[in-house]
Amino acid sequence: MGSVERRKTLWIWYIAVLCSFHLSAAQISYSIFEEVDKGAFVGNIAKDLNINVQALESRGLRIVSAQSKRYFDVNMKTGVLYVSDRIDREELCPNVAKCALNIEAILNSPMHLQRIEVNILDINDNAPSFLEKSLDLSIPESSIPGERYPLPIANDADLGPNSVKSYKLSQNEHFSLDVQSEGEQGISAELVLQKALDREKQNVIQLTLTAVDGGKPLRSGTMLISVNVIDANDNMPTFSKPLYKVRIPENAPFGTTVIKLDAIDLDEGINGEIVYSLIGRGNRNPSEVFLIDSTTGEITVNGSFDYEENTAYEVRAQATDKGSPPRSTHCKVLVEVIDVNDNAPEISVMSLMSPVKEDSSIGATVASVTITDKDGGKNGLARLDITNSVPFKLKSSYKNYYSLLVNDALDRESISQYNITITATDEGTPSLSSTSVITIQVSDVNDNPPHFPEPVINVYVKENSQTGVVISTVSAFDPDVGDNAKISYSIIDTSHRNNLVTTFVSINSDNGDIHSLQSFNFEEMKMFEFKVQATDSGVPPLSSNATVNVFILDENDNSPRILPPYSEHGSVNTENIPYSADAGYFVAKIRAIDADSGYNALLSYHISEPKGNSLFRIGTSSGEIRTKRRMSDNDLKTHPLVVLVRDSGEPLLSASVSIDVVVVETMDDIKIPFRHVPLEQNFSHLNLYLLIAIVSVSVIFVLSLISLIAVKCHRTDGSFSRYSAPVITTHPDGSWSYTKSSQQYDVCFSSDTLKSDVMVFPAPFPPADAELISNNGWDTLNRTQTPPDKEKVRNPAIKMDLTYNCILHS
Repeated sequence: MGSVERRKTLWIWYIAVLCSFHLSAAQISYSIFEEVDKGAFVGNIAKDLNINVQALESRGLRIVSAQSKRYFDVNMKTGVLYVSDRIDREELCPNVAKCALNIEAILNSPMHLQRIEVNILDINDNAPSFLEKSLDLSIPESSIPGERYPLPIANDADLGPNSVKSYKLSQNEHFSLDVQSEGEQGISAELVLQKALDREKQNVIQLTLTAVDGGKPLRSGTMLISVNVIDANDNMPTFSKPLYKVRIPENAPFGTTVIKLDAIDLDEGINGEIVYSLIGRGNRNPSEVFLIDSTTGEITVNGSFDYEENTAYEVRAQATDKGSPPRSTHCKVLVEVIDVNDNAPEISVMSLMSPVKEDSSIGATVASVTITDKDGGKNGLARLDITNSVPFKLKSSYKNYYSLLVNDALDRESISQYNITITATDEGTPSLSSTSVITIQVSDVNDNPPHFPEPVINVYVKENSQTGVVISTVSAFDPDVGDNAKISYSIIDTSHRNNLVTTFVSINSDNGDIHSLQSFNFEEMKMFEFKVQATDSGVPPLSSNATVNVFILDENDNSPRILPPYSEHGSVNTENIPYSADAGYFVAKIRAIDADSGYNALLSYHISEPKGNSLFRIGTSSGEIRTKRRMSDNDLKTHPLVVLVRDSGEPLLSASVSIDVVVVETMDDIKIPFRHVPLEQNFSHLNLYLLIAIVSVSVIFVLSLISLIAVKCHRTDGSFSRYSAPVITTHPDGSWSYTKSSQQYDVCFSSDTLKSDVMVFPAPFPPADAELISNNGWDTLNRTQTPPDKEKVRNPAIKMDLTYNCILHS
């Protein structure tokens, strides 16, 4: 609110207060000088109102003034009215003889208003001053004494006796000062020529004019006057007309001719030569825009024009002759500026609604846009367009006002920000345009449910794993943002074998960590499945599911178990074999199972005791116990074996069984199993060599055995219990040799028979049936006929059928 309106409001309020308060008939009047210090005494209100000082606070005395500043205040303890702000009379009452401030003192209980007038007395705090510090006067030497020349008036902000009262001129012989009173307007002074001038004696006269006020102490101001004495020149130049009008476009380049002035002077010689110039007015310097040729009078463009700032320029031109003294004349040049399209339209964006919800309806208002163009006419008319492809459009609402509207569906997940390029183009020639970019943020709404990377998630957990560990982490993605993308996870409660899945596992709702709630047993449960639901925090919340398959991985937590008829370690099992059992004789077969799976259930069989066993071997994978060689007289009759069954897991688990193998003499109901060498399908060169070797050895065996049987057929039954082992040796040249042999032999040789020794063992008790047995790389070839009984063996007259047993090492 302006100061004038404020004062009006305060006066209205005062009138209302005066109407409601009790007014004192008398007005208290005080007087103080301006510029007194703050806190200066003005008057004693309590005394003048005849009020006890102690009652001032209880009655709520306050000072009210119509001025914007609070110049006075009252001391509630003493009742003294004092100055509270600087008082400048010249500021409060400029050019006014009497200056008074009216204030009101208001009391409550009862209500009372007292008018107070404070007269501000002037002090001589301002000295006289001239607007210009110096004055140049050109006076022809032909001037007649008594001619007067007005002098500038000095200004003094003070009034009355403190204002300017007199002028003084410095002492000289040519001029005097005539001071004249102008009543309330003050005084003025004129310079009066008292004596004729002589330029040849003195061409410049320096004078000092002093203005003195009437204050105490006196204050003064001076101005320097330079009087230039010039030669006489009785004709002045004249222009063809006092006013010239011209039009020029605002984009006129530098140096363009505006107009050419023409002035004449009737004088001759130097007094008739004219010099042109431009005269400034006030603070406007015409040379910033125009330039005049002092000789030709041609005015040209010296700066830039702006139609939007000035539609016309008024230039004062002066023509001065070169006479003595020079004389001059003036004219006006009115330059009208023609508008050109030099201003591009300006775009202003108001009421921008950003961000915009992605579900905003088509036609929703996003912003208001206005166009302004400083040019006039068609140059100031403009249109607005969107130049890039965006789901928005502009709609004209009123003249240069447009509304930016949603024109297509928005999807924050596809594009979260739009930079809308708006171009404004005017209708000028050539047209000008400007561009503005409006950035629109698209805010999210919950329009996307969480998404699992895969609909089925497979999790593998070792059995016997620790309870409470994280077995897997599920993670869903929500393309929304903020709470709309904040996902919580939960398990949809289902059952597995009549047990709730939530008794097996739990899930961290914040990060999707799946924790086991119990230790799993592969032998009891191989797998189970459940559904995990991911739900966002939007309104309304959206969710999606994924199936989690939990596969229990087997651990080696079950030891092998020995199957009947054998029992595990702790009891002894017994097997009988005949003393005459050959190498490869089948003793027993250990069978075991393992509740685990895979390598954890892959079993192997080993004889762990006795250490250094040389009589028995066991098939690592089959569990069959067989003899390594034939019995000898030094062997024990009872052989305690401890068979260890191990799995292939980590750590290895095992079970053991104890078997006592008893060697018996009797042959009743004991069959010695012999194995035949497996026939190969392809007959190779090695097979041919092997066949020749077998035939050769067989012929030798037949001859030797016939002779031995004939000599020793009378041996007793006990003679069958021991045999010597003749050795047939092959030599590098292909010949054979052997040691003393017994009645019946087994010939054993390796696959490289032609290069190594052939071992021949007696075989008195061939097996009843021919069979082909393959075990741990050893093959036994059995060809047999019905074995002779003991009595027939003792009788040399009885014909005997011979049996050949051969063990091949593969």
